[in-house]
Amino acid sequence: MEAYTREEESTDVKDDPKARELLQAAFAKTARWQADFKGFQADLLVNVNGNETKGTVTVKTPREVTVVIDDPELQTWAQSQIGMIAGHRGPRSFDESDGKYTLTLGGEEKHPLGQRVNIHGDGMGSWYRVKDNRISQINRNMPQAVFTINVEDSAVTQDQHHLTTRYTVYYFNPKDRSLKNVDSFWDTHIRVGNSDLPATRRIISSNEGEILTRSLTFENHAML
Repeated sequence: MEAYTREEESTDVKDDPKARELLQAAFAKTARWQADFKGFQADLLVNVNGNETKGTVTVKTPREVTVVIDDPELQTWAQSQIGMIAGHRGPRSFDESDGKYTLTLGGEEKHPLGQRVNIHGDGMGSWYRVKDNRISQINRNMPQAVFTINVEDSAVTQDQHHLTTRYTVYYFNPKDRSLKNVDSFWDTHIRVGNSDLPATRRIISSNEGEILTRSLTFENHAML
């Protein structure tokens, strides 16, 4: 899944305190790196359908990810993936994230994945599902991309926060909403000091009628 930028747009919709409370509670229980997080470096192993390439990675912020590897194409892909991990894990407040938008409930309380929460004014027509203080589904609709993320499993950190370990992304054609592609993610983590850092990421994707399996393995972590 590629990185994306959310833009704020004006809206006349009135904020619902119940929706805000529900989403803020889930946000508070989601694992993130601590506010004074300076980053880390690690050895990196990239595996594409059994072909392995070694390198290194340095992560400072979501926008400061440096992968050193011989293959330029793999370098770009790995940098994008690790930047996405850092973007999801980076420290930020609720008001800096979904809390800056107008939130309303969308009903469907008995849906297996939980209550629907609509996000107004982010320029992406976003809406989530929330269940048991966890965001269980994310939906975004843009002219160039439409996707749904189903969160399937998570771990509980030493700090009693939820850290996603398995999720699937469904990509749809914006014109007719037909299914284009599916990416299945499986992550593991390692505790280093006060931080839960990435240990592995495996992605199974459909690719022109074939299955593509790629993985990232992080070793010898060192905090910056």
